[in-house]
Amino acid sequence: MAYEALACDYDGTLAWDGAVAQPTVEALRQLRDSGRKLVLVTGRRLEDLLCIFSHLELFERVVAENGAVLYRPASGEHVFLSAAPPQKFVDLLRQRGVQPLELGRVIIATREPQEILVLQAIRDLGLELQVIFNKGAVMILPAGVNKATGLKHALKELQLSPQQVVAVGDAENDHAFFEFCGFSAAVANALPGVREHADLTTDSVNGAGVVELIERILKEDLGEPNPAKHRVAPAVKTAAVG
Repeated sequence: MAYEALACDYDGTLAWDGAVAQPTVEALRQLRDSGRKLVLVTGRRLEDLLCIFSHLELFERVVAENGAVLYRPASGEHVFLSAAPPQKFVDLLRQRGVQPLELGRVIIATREPQEILVLQAIRDLGLELQVIFNKGAVMILPAGVNKATGLKHALKELQLSPQQVVAVGDAENDHAFFEFCGFSAAVANALPGVREHADLTTDSVNGAGVVELIERILKEDLGEPNPAKHRVAPAVKTAAVG
């Protein structure tokens, strides 16, 4: 096998409106039964995933909070891959009326156009934090934390090379692990910039696109990545003082 693992984004890729269709679950199971490994790579908080998705056992590892948390479904263990932003930052966001405001173990999330207030707070406190976009969502993380850095930790535990991994996603924050992996696929509903820089774009959207991709992996192992595609950096803004 040229590709021994599939790294999947969740929202907009595996899932639509938070739910994963049964045919998608069955395709994931078929890929796992072929001897390949599955890794879930998502911006969602781990607690959210545990509530809304009952098939995490299909995955060898889950990279949550956009690279900040690593979860091992078989044992139920999780590891923080970065320290959370300081409480004074959260307090300042609340004082300045940033809404909605969701707090994970490390990640802080809101929606556009709240990034204006977020970046001002980062600057005023002199913090080294970054803002990452995801189809209208605004995620705040320590500088240098992204899906690729989280996936790197997962692959080290699984003793896999990035070149053995197919990545599939749909949004701005997927650029980082697209560039990291040996082959990248965008589902048909992905943002134009994501489709443009993927090695392959599926004909179907969301989970049906993942099913299509899995069928191709099982049938032909995908072949070599497209050398004409240009990899790009993730859509982030980093603010730091000092």
